[in-house]
Amino acid sequence: MKKTSSKKPVGQVTRGKTASNRLRRVDNFILLYEPSLLTRTDGPFADSFFIDLGYGFDPRTTLESAERFRRLNPNLPILGVEIDKERVDAALPYADARTHFRLGGFNLPLRAGESVRLIRAFNVLRQYEEVDFAPSYERLAEYVLPGGLMIEGTSTPFGQIWVANLARMTAERKWKMEALVFSTNFRLGFDITDFQAVLPKNHIHHVVEGEPIYEFMEAWKRSAAQTSPAKTFGLKQWFSASVENLAAKGFKIDLRKKWLNKGWLVWNL
Repeated sequence: MKKTSSKKPVGQVTRGKTASNRLRRVDNFILLYEPSLLTRTDGPFADSFFIDLGYGFDPRTTLESAERFRRLNPNLPILGVEIDKERVDAALPYADARTHFRLGGFNLPLRAGESVRLIRAFNVLRQYEEVDFAPSYERLAEYVLPGGLMIEGTSTPFGQIWVANLARMTAERKWKMEALVFSTNFRLGFDITDFQAVLPKNHIHHVVEGEPIYEFMEAWKRSAAQTSPAKTFGLKQWFSASVENLAAKGFKIDLRKKWLNKGWLVWNL
């Protein structure tokens, strides 16, 4: 597998602030969406990593993910990657035989024979210019096994609301956008405009008339208005009704209850 051998990490230092369990719903989504990706042991998947890219000032998100994912696969190799050396040094005391922390950026710090099954990159690309989006994805594509996945997006400071791209690695070594996922735990209520503030970098500047993401958001707003009587039964019921109404408008949405009942809208692309 092709690797870019650059000693200098590619990328920018993030603000690095995070909160405990900020990304719990991201992990829980992956556990429901494709648990088999975490347990695969065929061929190069046997020792392939879950990568927590840009974990921040301390490694809590990496360690929290390790606890969740290893309930399913106790031997899952996990690598936290940070572009700031001080952050890596601070994390090293938490490393063990299956949990690693290394200095790196979009040019992941993998060693000979190492590969990746899953990347989580949250609150990383939001600080970049849109022109940097595609090159960042292309660089990360060098490391991920065909069939592997990346979940990349932005969340509110405590993770109540987030939106993420789900990108799949094809056999041709290219990313294929699989879905756009919207998530809420309803603690901030239910308002479609709240999702716009945390759209991924490839969408956030395109909420303008004529763009697909604009049409989607406007249609969802209309669906929420049309189903507003459902909120008398609770925000979760209103959310579900609005998403079902949105799907009836022609959008390809996964309407299974395991998503809707937990505040996830999965828009299949």
